[in-house]
Amino acid sequence: MQMNKFRMPLFIIATILFGIKTYLVYRFMFDLSIENPLQEFILLINPIASAYLIFAISVWLTPARQMKYLRWTSLIGSLILFINLIFYRNFTDFITIPVLFQGNNAADLTGSFITLLHLQDILLFLDVAIIWYLSKRKFDLSISLPHSGKIAATAVTFLLLAGNVVLAEMERPMLFVRAFDREYLVKNIGVYNYHLYDASMQTKTKAQRVLADGSEISEIESYLDSNSPDGNNKDVPLYGIAEDKNVIFVSIESFQNFLFDSEINGTEATPFLNDLKESKDTIWFKNFYHQTAQGKTSDSEFIVENSLYPLGRGAVYFTHAQNEYHSLPEILNSENYETSVFHSNNKSFWNRDVMYDNLGYDQFYGEQSFEVTPENSFGWGLEDKAFFNQSIKYLKEQKEPFYSKFITLTHHFPFELPEEKANIDQYDSGSKTLNHYFQTARYTDEALQSFFQELKASGIYEDSIIVLMGDHYGISEFHNKAIGEFLGKEINAYEHTQLQRVPFMIHIPGYENGEVREEVVGQIDVKPTLLHLLGINNEEDLTFGDNMFADKGKDFIAMRDGSFVSEKYVFADGTCFDRQSGAPLEEENEEQCTPIKEKVDQELQYSDNIIYGDLFRFYDFGPNEDQ
Repeated sequence: MQMNKFRMPLFIIATILFGIKTYLVYRFMFDLSIENPLQEFILLINPIASAYLIFAISVWLTPARQMKYLRWTSLIGSLILFINLIFYRNFTDFITIPVLFQGNNAADLTGSFITLLHLQDILLFLDVAIIWYLSKRKFDLSISLPHSGKIAATAVTFLLLAGNVVLAEMERPMLFVRAFDREYLVKNIGVYNYHLYDASMQTKTKAQRVLADGSEISEIESYLDSNSPDGNNKDVPLYGIAEDKNVIFVSIESFQNFLFDSEINGTEATPFLNDLKESKDTIWFKNFYHQTAQGKTSDSEFIVENSLYPLGRGAVYFTHAQNEYHSLPEILNSENYETSVFHSNNKSFWNRDVMYDNLGYDQFYGEQSFEVTPENSFGWGLEDKAFFNQSIKYLKEQKEPFYSKFITLTHHFPFELPEEKANIDQYDSGSKTLNHYFQTARYTDEALQSFFQELKASGIYEDSIIVLMGDHYGISEFHNKAIGEFLGKEINAYEHTQLQRVPFMIHIPGYENGEVREEVVGQIDVKPTLLHLLGINNEEDLTFGDNMFADKGKDFIAMRDGSFVSEKYVFADGTCFDRQSGAPLEEENEEQCTPIKEKVDQELQYSDNIIYGDLFRFYDFGPNEDQ
């Protein structure tokens, strides 16, 4: 076919339309921070390079197949972008292959998905409509090239990709080696090339278990002995104070510390928890950070149960549920505790039915254990007040001492509460999510107050310690403007890190020496701390956490993206801040964060190696193992 020289081939038109569309989404719909002109330039060229890579393949096809290929690839590419955008609005993150295998969670996300849709999302498919229209035979926008021309067109693809990678490495050295932060990957290579990278990483990690031989475990053990020494001994305060007591552990969904002492139109958002954190029977760690990643609530469970870090991609509960672990419930089982989980959701959500069995829980009281009616359920399911009330009968049936974990549901995105159940006004801001957030927090606060009353009435309260912990953030970076207005400050990387503080309270009835603790601690520290309070000296354990009451072996709390908080510094988004003032360090002092950053990266890598290689199958944990 003789191509009219005045007609631009459709694959070039598709590249331009798709590339510009993708850039606009990066720039104005994803909340990607642009710090310098090079980042802006890379953000502009990588969608063009990605689009050309996809559409230039069509030159190898016959004219009829070219049109069909361009139609469907433009649609599929747009769907990938759209799905990433919806995911990003909820989690301020990008989808990974392990997350895609968590598809059975989707049925529970219907309400959240509808909330995340915006009317302007229709525009994401405008270029697709144009491409489909121009692919009609009457426009004749196919192209026929000689073999050398096809090779030349393909070669341009590799030139564009190589240029993109070179610029990315200039802007972010070792981008692919230390890729804890998916935002940096997307900013530098684009969402489509990021997915290709993610696929290669998935293949690599799957091979790690096959190739592992256990030789690395001794190196990790040596590191932990030096950097996370056992503080679980009788010389440390509060050792064994809860010996033989029941442990009631409440994971409070999406609760962040900024809720404490906050008011909406003069009404306290969380009056019960405000009083509890200051009570004489409560120890409150005010600088306690969640450390979750894509697995959110399941990540918080995994960290607490194992004192290992979550994976940077996907959720361990899905990807490595069959691994060998030395979990908290397994250890407590060996000490004659009955262990259980209460969560009014279906057993397969986050693969809990499989993972809980592997971790050693004796009983899982899931959705089928509760009476759920239209009157006592909304949002994600059974409301927290009914959940706690119906759980009391099961607690009373358990053999003491027991360890029982409760996971709440009401205070979950999109934080929607029936008007008749709300006892506080909505906040008034540009963020519907933040506006609702205070109402569901107040409801859960009331549910916790009722739960304490029911524990006292049942006779369980006096023989128990009650641990309250926030599982992860509820308000993502996507709502920084609104939360900044509420707090009266601009939310930069430092302030965002401070917003990752969540409740951690240890309530010990009859203790009377309650205090507010200032140490920087996190979810990684919960397991050794609980064992210390229970008087269980598990010296052979391998954990990345420290007993919160002991002199800490390391001076930082690591986040999954490689950022950290230490007693003196906060490192986030590539910047080192003074923790007390929040001011960025002067350029000549930025190296203060470097030694800690190196340890953070090392710990995350060691923890990943344990999980990906299933290294605990090669380690002897001593008398607690398999009892």
